[in-house]
Amino acid sequence: MQPTKTDRALPLALLRARETVMSPIRKVLKDHDVTDQQWRVLRVLHENGLMDAKELAQSSCVLAPSLTRIIKNLEEKTMLTRRADGKDGRRVLLQILPLGAQLIESVTPEVQVVYQGLNDKYGTQKMSDLLDLLHDVVELS
Repeated sequence: MQPTKTDRALPLALLRARETVMSPIRKVLKDHDVTDQQWRVLRVLHENGLMDAKELAQSSCVLAPSLTRIIKNLEEKTMLTRRADGKDGRRVLLQILPLGAQLIESVTPEVQVVYQGLNDKYGTQKMSDLLDLLHDVVELS
């Protein structure tokens, strides 16, 4: 079998696509003093409510050591809170605070403009198909 050329290598194509999508979103997030990892953590908490650190790391695609730093930073900004689980003292539960929810609600419309641009460029059906395929890749692995 012939080696794959890098312009057709799936890992590189996914990274290039990620950077293409994230570049304008990062600009929006930077204006609000939040990183894309912090944004993902806050979005997941906003959507799911109270979560333990392991679930949050997995759902937001953040490595556990990075999540520890992100939690500390977001706590200092009073955007989330953590507490020990009453049933299992080793388990840390995390919850978004009103300031974090306000950030999500105020920035989301700006991020939606980026998503709408992708829909306008590629069409709703192609974007939906792409998301379905990516979901399948993750779920079937």
